[in-house]
Amino acid sequence: MRSDTENAEQPLLRVINPDATPEEVAALVAVFSALGSAGGEPPRKPRPSWNLPARGVRTTHRHGEGAWRASGLPR
Repeated sequence: MRSDTENAEQPLLRVINPDATPEEVAALVAVFSALGSAGGEPPRKPRPSWNLPARGVRTTHRHGEGAWRASGLPR
């Protein structure tokens, strides 16, 4: 088991290519730091359709041929 001091001494990122420019290394660090800080609040779950406020509002009945069948179908 490692202690915190041993983890702090090891680098998080090691560049193996000796021809890497400081700009390339900075770009890599920026990408990895952006990926690691993508926390924030989690996305909201979709509401189930039975719990929608619009279902509590009464609608007018359909009229015409097949209206009795359509009156039992959800909109």
